Amino acid sequence: MPSPKSLPQRVLLASLAAAFAAPGLAGAAEAARASGGPELAGIPVDFFLFGLTLLGVALFHHKTLQVAATGLGVITIYKLLFAPFATGAGLAGLAGHLHHEWVVLANLFCLLMGFGLLADHFEQSEVPKVLPRYLPDDWKGAFVLLVMVFVLSSFLDNIAAALIGGAMAHTVFNKKVHIGYLAAIVAASNAGGSGSVVGDTTTTMMWINGIAPSAVVHAYAAAIVALVVCGIPAALQQHKHSPILREPPGGTHIDWGRVTVVAVTLAAAIIVNVFVNVQHPELADAFPFIGVAVVAALLVMAALRRPNWKLLPESLKGTLFLLSLVTAATMMPVERLPGASWQTAFGLGFLSSVFDNIPLTALAIAQGGYDWGMLAYTVGFGGSMIWFGSSAGVAISNMYPEAKSVGRWLRHGWHVTVAYILGFFVLLLTLGWQPTPEGHPTPADAPAVVTPAPTAP
Repeated sequence: MPSPKSLPQRVLLASLAAAFAAPGLAGAAEAARASGGPELAGIPVDFFLFGLTLLGVALFHHKTLQVAATGLGVITIYKLLFAPFATGAGLAGLAGHLHHEWVVLANLFCLLMGFGLLADHFEQSEVPKVLPRYLPDDWKGAFVLLVMVFVLSSFLDNIAAALIGGAMAHTVFNKKVHIGYLAAIVAASNAGGSGSVVGDTTTTMMWINGIAPSAVVHAYAAAIVALVVCGIPAALQQHKHSPILREPPGGTHIDWGRVTVVAVTLAAAIIVNVFVNVQHPELADAFPFIGVAVVAALLVMAALRRPNWKLLPESLKGTLFLLSLVTAATMMPVERLPGASWQTAFGLGFLSSVFDNIPLTALAIAQGGYDWGMLAYTVGFGGSMIWFGSSAGVAISNMYPEAKSVGRWLRHGWHVTVAYILGFFVLLLTLGWQPTPEGHPTPADAPAVVTPAPTAP
């Protein structure tokens, strides 16, 4: 329970967090009014319940799972009694909704649990201990590490990139990692995947629905700017907090068996992701292929190096927290978005800091008319502004529990929000708004939008 002295400050910070989402929530609420169910001041009650859940997470960061699970339970009961699900009313509607979302939820579960074990394999391999031999020994070393995370995320799942970055930081900064730097690791992982159709679930969704990879690559014009804008202040924060080690610790020996486990598992994730989404996109939303591939690879490779199973209980708490929020978000009555424009894309970035970006992206694809690179940047990088805004942030908070504070994340990770805004407007002012409506179905013959086996929301 927060102390009386800290409560007003937390309320203020929670209010700021809610304000971040206001531009997107306003449009979402406007779009939802015709969906049925009670309203307050013209806004569906569902949004008030979801907002209270987020406020509770912000205020009671030591009880995040309990708050999120309670919020999900209240929203579910409310929907059962008073408002329909997108798939219908009552228990039949709930069953249909869960059937529609189970692949996304199962993938997130497998990826968060599996990559948590994988990150420990990577750290125990002692590869991070040799990094000081190659990294600059001042603040620039911290920045180069963020660049490495950015590059990794361009072809890996952003959860994996963030956790590998967290494992490297844990070692090279002598187990003392600043909250602002943790926020930058998450931002770098989300930025790196924004311009690659294999780097993030949202861009993969665009790709398998007919949007060319070249239509999203210019997201990097914003993402690179954002990396620099948040990366340099974060590196300076980290250098002041705990400088990078100058030399590898004595007695360092790389465990090539664990390196093999990491390489095989990541290769399995990449190969399955590309194969399913290129060769059989019609099956991508039928089974959690990527998550199962990661778990299967870890189990097979356990014969070579056994994972640290003791990590699973704590990782499970963070995973269930995210799944509760994601499930609650999918129950919100958002059936369409405001008209495609750069203003809408900008607002969706703030909305993505508290709202699952997978359904938002699916709605945008079905609607069409977006600048897909700009949208990929906003819904991807936007989730970095709050720790639970992306699965990469939740994964990092499993590794570093002190990150589970909206107040500390906003206060020390202020540069992420600044980076999002500056990156967006650099993209807008240099390349402009480039809507590319091709690659999405027309209203007359529109099939269901295909959602891929996700890498991360």
